[in-house]
Amino acid sequence: MVRFIFSLIISLLIVLQAYSYPGKILNSFSTQGNFPTGLTYDGKNLWIADRKLDKLFQINTETGVIINEIPSPAYWPMGLAFDGENLWCVDIKGGIPMAENYKGILYKLNPKDGSILHKAELSCVKPTGLTYDGEYLWVVDEALDKIMQISPKDGTTIKEFSSPAGNPMGLCFDGEYLWVSDRGTDEIYMISPKTGSVIVTIDAPGNYAFGLAFDGNYLWNVDWQTKKIYKLVKEDEERFVVSKPKSYKVTITHQTTNFGQGDIKSLDVYFAIGDKRENQELIGNTEFSEPPKDYVTDNWGQNTAHFEYRNIKSGESKEIVMTNKLTLYDIRYFIFPDKVGSFNEIPLDIKNKYLTNDEKYQITHPVIADALQKAIGNETNMYWIARNIYDYLIDNMYYEMQGGWNIAPTVLERGNGSCSEYTFVYIAMCRAAGIPARYVGSVVVRGDDTSMDDVFHRWAEIYLPNYGWVPVDPSGGDQDWPKAQADYFGHLNNRFFISTQSGGGSNLLEWTYNTNEFYTTDPKTFVVVEYFADWEPLEE
Repeated sequence: MVRFIFSLIISLLIVLQAYSYPGKILNSFSTQGNFPTGLTYDGKNLWIADRKLDKLFQINTETGVIINEIPSPAYWPMGLAFDGENLWCVDIKGGIPMAENYKGILYKLNPKDGSILHKAELSCVKPTGLTYDGEYLWVVDEALDKIMQISPKDGTTIKEFSSPAGNPMGLCFDGEYLWVSDRGTDEIYMISPKTGSVIVTIDAPGNYAFGLAFDGNYLWNVDWQTKKIYKLVKEDEERFVVSKPKSYKVTITHQTTNFGQGDIKSLDVYFAIGDKRENQELIGNTEFSEPPKDYVTDNWGQNTAHFEYRNIKSGESKEIVMTNKLTLYDIRYFIFPDKVGSFNEIPLDIKNKYLTNDEKYQITHPVIADALQKAIGNETNMYWIARNIYDYLIDNMYYEMQGGWNIAPTVLERGNGSCSEYTFVYIAMCRAAGIPARYVGSVVVRGDDTSMDDVFHRWAEIYLPNYGWVPVDPSGGDQDWPKAQADYFGHLNNRFFISTQSGGGSNLLEWTYNTNEFYTTDPKTFVVVEYFADWEPLEE
């Protein structure tokens, strides 16, 4: 038995070592000083700047041993870049050690002795990160929260866009995308150099992520707080990573009350039953306050519990409580656009089921067609089609609950909608573009772990070949920061219990989720239906 357990542990350790994902730490070593800032790769070794030592160090990538050191061009060195021959460095104090004298200066350096070959003033206030894309330099400004492409000749800004979040620090270029570290969010972002859109988000290895470098295969990040340089996985075969498990007991209550003079002649209530998903695990079985009449599957494959009542008198109520114990996870997908398969790779059964039209979608309506053309143009990559539709809704809609769920063309023309209406529009445009789309419905932890939800939430899922079903929440992503927008494309945090999965109108749930009811009444009968969810954390 001891030998078996030992073998099992060894096998588990081998599996864990093999498990690789973007942001995983592969190696680390300590910095040469206590105030590390910029980082770059020269084709063989790393270079790191230290703000207090006023030096730039060339270091071995395997051992962290110093190979060479040169003086910094001024007194507050920050971002570093390498153009294949020379080093570049930005200084945030205008070349003089004067307090609060923030002014960006760009220096071109001989990496052998540190002699200054060229100097240019920048329009930046506090440039912290720097990189080279083969023709131009890029700089990130922490004060302005901007990323700028600049001319290495005179520092002229060629184009600029917002940084992913409010505390950008490091910057590097991998040959196709920019990567930006943010010390406030403790995250590192892969962004499009064309639009500034955040595509991939990974956790930073420390709590003060500063300089970034790319060596052709791996990312490198220096952290000011831990005083370490980290070698990180840039991309791997893992589609997603789950983290931050939280366990809860959640009860969903459905109550029907007869306030009228006559009887409720018939009442049929359906509870959607949640299942195991990549971001949620159920602990034990779903329980009900009373046994259902039966269990029924709707036309989309959603399992439901069916309760049947007859002749409910005036003043009477029927209350049903569903209880689930579950563990929820934060899930983040790493979607690299070039790894998304083609339209031809979508399974036929998924096409047949999730590309169909429906009354809420109206995918052939002229309003949908016009919006789709504006959103995607001639784009052919499935990721970018889905992402451009998402961005189009962020730019052209705002969140507002007006009551009821209108059809997608009406919502688009109106320019506002609830989470459900955003979802209907997004599904309609994706299906019109040939991308399979469906929705999920959930109950939500509202703030504290012990909380009540009577609003609930719905969002879309799209099918991307090589990735499967990916969550997309266009109403949640309707925010200003690129990081916040990206958080709702391929990411869910650990506060949603997904009960319902559907492609459209259901014969049991109709267009609702979580619960639904059908009833017939005598004349002058007033029926009130309430539904809400209560959360409480489970002890570990």
